[in-house]
Amino acid sequence: MIYVILCRDKPGHLNVRMDTRPEHVAYLDKLNAEGTLKFAGPFLDGEGKPCGSMVAIEAEDGAAAETIARADPYALAGLFESVEIRPWNWVFNKPEDA
Repeated sequence: MIYVILCRDKPGHLNVRMDTRPEHVAYLDKLNAEGTLKFAGPFLDGEGKPCGSMVAIEAEDGAAAETIARADPYALAGLFESVEIRPWNWVFNKPEDA
């Protein structure tokens, strides 16, 4: 099952995001190499600056998805104001359909 992790940064925490970004990218690279990561990227504010994240992963269940989300260096650094994890059904434009 695919789970989408929707994260909203705490206001005024862009410095935490930028300081932690190398570890976050390394974590996503690891998930990608394992075949767990489906896609990911930041949300942008009105000025084009990152203000949150969307990460789609494949996980056995919601508990496994939550474990992956909690291990993200951004989460460990206290960047997020909120995190929502939702199961998601990829219907259109799946890479394997192309």
